[in-house]
Amino acid sequence: MPVLEAHDLHKTYTGGDGGAINVLSGVDFALARREMVAVVGASGAGKSTLLHVLGALDRPSRGYVVLGGEPVNGLNEEQLAALRNTSVGFVFQFHHLLREFTALENVMMPMRISGRALPEARSRAEELLSRVGLSGRMHHLPSALSGGEQQRTAVARALAMDPKVVLADEPSGNLDLANASTLHDLLAEVVGDLEIGMVVVTHNRALASRASRVMLLEGGKLTETVVSEVMV
Repeated sequence: MPVLEAHDLHKTYTGGDGGAINVLSGVDFALARREMVAVVGASGAGKSTLLHVLGALDRPSRGYVVLGGEPVNGLNEEQLAALRNTSVGFVFQFHHLLREFTALENVMMPMRISGRALPEARSRAEELLSRVGLSGRMHHLPSALSGGEQQRTAVARALAMDPKVVLADEPSGNLDLANASTLHDLLAEVVGDLEIGMVVVTHNRALASRASRVMLLEGGKLTETVVSEVMV
């Protein structure tokens, strides 16, 4: 069974002139466990909108999403928040770490919010930070971490609740070449080792090349493509 499904997704906004702006126009998509899918396309094509709808951060105008076997349509805001917290991990271009908390505390946060006991949350966070190569940096504040270390902390936080799906929006877009390469290796590794599904929105050719499949979002439609045809 796919860990994530999208059925006939449409997303329409109202423009400044009152006219309809169709961002998604009938997107169908399925993501398997241990699969990384890269979504590419021009700026403004709606890639981030697609990710937000897939992750239940935004509701589609039509169609529905199934996360971990559970249909998202019909859930109220409280139920959506609970589903996101347990089933989806998010990684964004900017890490969004809480500045006043250490790397360890940032990774513990989703587990503490969900009611996990402090010792269990701490142990899990320490394990994940060690996995992403930050065992010696976990007690540092974000301001004392490099950009690459901050983003790896964000990846650890996204994995804290053992999600079925990780959604990443330009995760290496703010990193230099060396840190980006390290992050790409990490993302590919956790997809296989933790048996999760991952959707990555990216303009980075190297990251797209690591994916199991590459999908082009254009004109509101999502179609399978290859890196060489859309990224030069």
